[in-house]
Amino acid sequence: MTKRRLTILGATGSIGQSTLDLVYRQPERFQVVALTAHHRVAELAEAAIRSRAELAVVADPAHYPSLKARLAGRDIEVAAGPEAVIEAARRASDWTMAAIVGAGGLAPTLAAAERGGVLALANKEALVCSGPLLLDAVRRSSAVLLPVDSEHNALFQALAGRPATTVRRLILTASGGPFRTASLATMAAATPAEAVAHPKWSMGAKISVDSATMMNKGLELIEAHLLFGVAAAKLDVLIHPQSIVHGIVEYEDGSQLAQVGPTDMRVPIAHTLAWPDRLNLEDQRLDLAAVGRLEFEAPDEARFPALRLAREALQTGGGAPTIMNAANEVAVAAFLEERLGFLDIVAVVEAVLEGLAATSPTTLAEVLALDAAARDAAAAAVDQTSRQRH
Repeated sequence: MTKRRLTILGATGSIGQSTLDLVYRQPERFQVVALTAHHRVAELAEAAIRSRAELAVVADPAHYPSLKARLAGRDIEVAAGPEAVIEAARRASDWTMAAIVGAGGLAPTLAAAERGGVLALANKEALVCSGPLLLDAVRRSSAVLLPVDSEHNALFQALAGRPATTVRRLILTASGGPFRTASLATMAAATPAEAVAHPKWSMGAKISVDSATMMNKGLELIEAHLLFGVAAAKLDVLIHPQSIVHGIVEYEDGSQLAQVGPTDMRVPIAHTLAWPDRLNLEDQRLDLAAVGRLEFEAPDEARFPALRLAREALQTGGGAPTIMNAANEVAVAAFLEERLGFLDIVAVVEAVLEGLAATSPTTLAEVLALDAAARDAAAAAVDQTSRQRH
């Protein structure tokens, strides 16, 4: 069997590490072309050695000497800088994991899409901020775009190749995060440690906070609209605390098909890694009898207004999703630094959406310019809110 050649953009993050874990399990099936990281040199070097990667790239040039020293004497090419990350994405490979968090992942993800092959998308920003650009690049190169987010991957599997435009509804599930039943007073006083303590998933701090505000689900609504080409009116969200049902497709005859699986990101990653085949993951066994019950409830948009903001951003169109995403990144960072209260996160995002014109960017440069403007506006809103709190 011919080995599948892989590139992992964002190899030291949680998605990248889970991808590498799968590669290590069945090394005979995969050849790693390139690994990239932002600054975690030790983890990048270790992964490059263990996976026998052809190329290791650190985005921050200041860490190049350290990476070069760690890989000295190895038959592994070393490079550094944002342009080197983009060049890594352009290298010939069969499958690319796009898992660089934030706006820094836009250019490499677009480069991978332009090159072609299978693009496993774990970078929300690539779709939310530059969806039309990314989808156009995929069409032009005949790339295959596979969603890695557990919810979108679930919908992809439940659709089983049928056009999403023919279904009645696509339903994204949400755990509800750590504050699903909390009062507004409790949420207002929430600390970063409490917000990142997700009840089901092990994730990074930023995405954990997004889950707590349900901004992640708002961003996922926008992603689903772009990925599957369905109107916002056909997209719903259900709170499902057990996080066993990841997505539901409701067909026109009333049938609902759900994808059910463990709360482990290696499952959707494995689906994309082997697509259209399957990997045998012996340790992934879901015991529904042990789970016992599955609960569902409608989200409370009064306590979680991020869902409303996302729907409004979809309705506004243009660069509104880009503005929302950028403002949220700034607000979450301020919260994690304890400069902003938990409920202030979404309030800042809403203020920026109301105060900044949602132009319609048509190039990556215009996307990045709008992203920068939204970040500046969000930083100013954070400062103002912080002064009012103190």
